[in-house]
Amino acid sequence: MELSVLLAQLVSAAAFAWYGALCLRSQRLVEEFDRFGLARFRTLTGVLQIAGSVGLLAGLLVESLTVLASGGLVALMICGTIVRVVIRDPWYAAIPALSFLALNSFILLSALGLIG
Repeated sequence: MELSVLLAQLVSAAAFAWYGALCLRSQRLVEEFDRFGLARFRTLTGVLQIAGSVGLLAGLLVESLTVLASGGLVALMICGTIVRVVIRDPWYAAIPALSFLALNSFILLSALGLIG
């Protein structure tokens, strides 16, 4: 595994563990999901983010888990970007989702052997 892929996995895993925990515990995110009209999906989103984080770390040992975890996180970030567009947030509000979409796309494509 290349160092760039390893670092990408570690950064993404740490970020999604953090964001997932916030999703489950933060009042600010409770309010954000209410604003999005998606309050019923907040807990699921947090659990999926934490699962993706664990999957990326487990993927360091079993590469097929990297494909599943990064693919799932790519899907979550596509959904996150779509939500920002649909609710007409300013363009810059989508930067975190787009950044993690790019990072996890890199991880996924590397795990599939399509780049690197």
